[in-house]
Amino acid sequence: MSLVVEALCVGLPKPFNGAELSAIDKRPVDGPVTIRSFGLEGDMVADTKHHGGADMAVHHYPHDHYAGWGKWLGGHELLARPGAFGENVHASGLVETAVHIGDRFRLGSALLEVSQPRKPCWKIDHRFGRKGMVARIVKTHNCGWYYRVIDEGEAQAGDALQRVETGHEGWSVARLFGKLYDPAQRADSAELDGIAGLGRLSAELRKSAFDKLHR
Repeated sequence: MSLVVEALCVGLPKPFNGAELSAIDKRPVDGPVTIRSFGLEGDMVADTKHHGGADMAVHHYPHDHYAGWGKWLGGHELLARPGAFGENVHASGLVETAVHIGDRFRLGSALLEVSQPRKPCWKIDHRFGRKGMVARIVKTHNCGWYYRVIDEGEAQAGDALQRVETGHEGWSVARLFGKLYDPAQRADSAELDGIAGLGRLSAELRKSAFDKLHR
C-alpha cells in the first residue's frame, strides 16, 4: 500500500511551560528535506531524555484523527494546519491498527522502519490547553508512532509513503500500545514475553517488557 504525504514538518526548541523548552511546535517544510539517522534535517528535540535517538527519529501522527479531535475539542486552531501533534510525517490513510511494529516504508529515497508507538505526555494537554487529551489517547490508542531510519535519503511533501515490507504480524501499533499503556488491556505474561521478543521493537520497550515479566 502507499499514500501521499501531505506535509513533512520540523521544529526547534522554544519556551513551552515557563522555563521548559519543547520542539513540539513543528511547521511544514517547503521543498525537499534530508532524512538522517537522527531524523529530519532542521528538526530538533528539547528533552533528549524522553525523545529523540535512533528509535525515535521520525514521528508520524495520522491526519485521520484530526476530525475526531476537532469534535471532541469543539474545534481548535492548531488542527487547521499540519504538525498539531508534533509529528514530522503528516498524512492520511494509515492508522495504528493497520501498521505493525517493524513495517518498512519507502519515503522518497529514505527507508523507514516502525520502531514503537508514541507514548503521550502532559505536553499534549498543555499545547492544546485542554486536560484529558492524554487520557483519551490511552483509551483510543490513537497514539501515532516512531520510525527509525534504515536508509538515509531525501523526501518532500507530495511524495508517496509506500509499505515495502511487513514487520511483526499480529503486533499492530495499536495492540502494542494498548498492552503497554492502557490499564484496560494490560499485557499478561505470555504477551509480555512476546513483546520482549519483538526484534524490531525499540530496545527500550523490549527491556521494559522483559523487566515487567521478571519482576
